Amino acid sequence: MADFVTSTHRTKWIFTPQDIKHKYKVANHRAKQALEKYGTTRMEVDIDGSFSYAESQNDAKDSAEKRPKPLKVEEEQLLRAFYEFKIQDVCDAFKFPRKIQATALIYFKRFYLQWSVMEHHPKDIMLTCIYAACKAEENHVSAEELGKGIGQDHHVILNNEMLVFQSLGFDLIVYSPYRALEGFISDLEEFCGAKDEDQLVALKGSLDTARIEADKIMRSDGPLLFPPGQRVILTVKYIFEACFILLKEKFHVPLSHKPLNLFVSICFYFM
Repeated sequence: MADFVTSTHRTKWIFTPQDIKHKYKVANHRAKQALEKYGTTRMEVDIDGSFSYAESQNDAKDSAEKRPKPLKVEEEQLLRAFYEFKIQDVCDAFKFPRKIQATALIYFKRFYLQWSVMEHHPKDIMLTCIYAACKAEENHVSAEELGKGIGQDHHVILNNEMLVFQSLGFDLIVYSPYRALEGFISDLEEFCGAKDEDQLVALKGSLDTARIEADKIMRSDGPLLFPPGQRVILTVKYIFEACFILLKEKFHVPLSHKPLNLFVSICFYFM
């Protein structure tokens, strides 16, 4: 895998909060304009990635009362958040590795920097992002198998595949915090000299807790704002709090030190 420093993830897909907010507003505004012009926001997508506005049930010149009301930016955010939870649920149901879950979430987030949920239904894009993530991470699963597993038409997945790839700029290599997190735990285990069963169990429990926190971060704007290494730092405090005694013995710090102070000290040690 390419180095993060030279990757498209770093050079093209890390934004400021203002950038993200602006992109959401632009997509939302475009969908509202389409509603005014065509009487609909939904797009029909062909398998080659081309798309066109679906035929409206109402005449485009119908009164505003007959048109569906557009979503606000905040309402779109709530809908995206719901389907980000669903991505994790589907990946858990299929017992996919966490790297697939993370990749699918990042694809989903990047897609909706370009589009409004009013233009492309997030349920369809969610499934396509999971399918694309399986391909990118070399974890083969067919569209038929994925669709059947959750009771959805697999043709929807295939029809949206090229659109998703195009919207991602074909930048399919992404970086998540999980690999760095597991590597950190492995290094910490060696660094602290954890050998007996109780210590190893404590470290494993800490990793599980940190993974849960990483899952929460993956559902936030964090993957669009920070490199994976910085996202790991937001989770490792739970590791240190759980393993306070073990680390305290290693660093020979006074009993008065709080876990958070120890966390800061160790961060400086590793910098």
